[in-house]
Amino acid sequence: MDQKPDTIHTSQQILDIAQRLVQTRGFNAFSYADIANELSVSKASLHYHFPSKAKLGARLIERYEDGIERALGEIDLAGGGAAAKLRRYVGIYAKVLADERMCLCGMLAAEFETLPKAMQAALDSFFALNERWLVSVLEEGSSSGTSHFQGSASEAAQYIIGSLEGAMMMAKSNGGTARFNAATQRLLSEFGI
Repeated sequence: MDQKPDTIHTSQQILDIAQRLVQTRGFNAFSYADIANELSVSKASLHYHFPSKAKLGARLIERYEDGIERALGEIDLAGGGAAAKLRRYVGIYAKVLADERMCLCGMLAAEFETLPKAMQAALDSFFALNERWLVSVLEEGSSSGTSHFQGSASEAAQYIIGSLEGAMMMAKSNGGTARFNAATQRLLSEFGI
């Protein structure tokens, strides 16, 4: 069944507001009432689009993963080798922080144990996508001699993701983008970039 354009627009508005709320407050710190108030609609109309908060959360992660998959594809198309790709990857995180938000999935990971199973599985998928892409970039850099790392590419990829998520948290609580930039510069230098 195809959705009407107005229904699609409303669904997107709901997702946009929910994403901002998760990125600034966390998933457990907002309710349908917060979204309904912003849109000036009833909570019942939100339930028409997303029958439960868990379904809304799963769709948020899916949409965020689609966005990062497109961004990673654009990085690949831009080329420039592993070093340039890793710098652009860090730039994704930097842009989110500059918009005074946190990584949606990083925020959700902090609440992992309290999330519904479908959201937990979607989070695992998001981080697995990032790890697979980073592994391919790291292996490319290792093969060409433009970057180096200790251990497996998978371990290095996990380290990069964890470092970026942690750097965002620390920057948000103290020091802002300057602190994030300093941390990520050090991170890149560890890989010879």
